Amino acid sequence: MTIYLKKFGTTLNSRQFGREALAAFKSSLKDIKKDEKVIVDFEGVITFTPSWGDEFLGFLYKEYKGRLILKNTENPSVQASLEMLEEVYKDQFVIK
Repeated sequence: MTIYLKKFGTTLNSRQFGREALAAFKSSLKDIKKDEKVIVDFEGVITFTPSWGDEFLGFLYKEYKGRLILKNTENPSVQASLEMLEEVYKDQFVIK
């Protein structure tokens, strides 16, 4: 499954908006198979904050650890926030 974050907007900020995005998307996650990769595509995202990421990516990281892959993370805002989240989780994301 590929999750295109730009469908939640190009400015992904605040815990509240991250929680709301996850709540809106959670029903789509029930179709993911046990061995299926979960790809999060950051294409088109301009601003990505650690708080939004913690709420949305944090859930995916815990649920699909080992199968979660991040894509199109070249944006400096995305990179900085991912680095911060990696420090918090004491782990590294798989980035392709």
